Amino acid sequence: MTQPAGVAPPIAAFFATIGFAALAICGFGFTSLLTDTDVIAAPGLGQGAGIVAMLLSAVAFAGTEYGAVRRARFPSAGWVMIATVAAYLAGIVFGGVVTGADVALSVSAAGEFSLSWYALVLAVTSAVAAWAGIALRRTRARRPEWPWEHEEEDE
Repeated sequence: MTQPAGVAPPIAAFFATIGFAALAICGFGFTSLLTDTDVIAAPGLGQGAGIVAMLLSAVAFAGTEYGAVRRARFPSAGWVMIATVAAYLAGIVFGGVVTGADVALSVSAAGEFSLSWYALVLAVTSAVAAWAGIALRRTRARRPEWPWEHEEEDE
């Protein structure tokens, strides 16, 4: 099987990861605005859990996206999505425990997050960004050219 002639896998994975983080943060903000709720609504958990969760999910996205981009198969975006959501949930628990919250509170917050609109937003943004990274790798597009750039070759 020949490799696609698109963008190099590390570059495509990098751009997809940056896009994922931007989309997820923007999506969380708009979801919070529309539902008038907090992303992680557990009193006593603090902001550390959300920060750790987002960082861990971005790292998981980057690692799995690199593998998906190297394979250049669109169904791999589903695995990237699953790994990213799982990493976010693990990040809530780990971040909560590291910042001094009770383990039960951290697990409860992760469970509450998994049943919220925010989990759907995270899943959709990771799937869309993963698909875009794979598409970037598979593209055979070249730089744009004006019609007159190759006039001398046509003669």
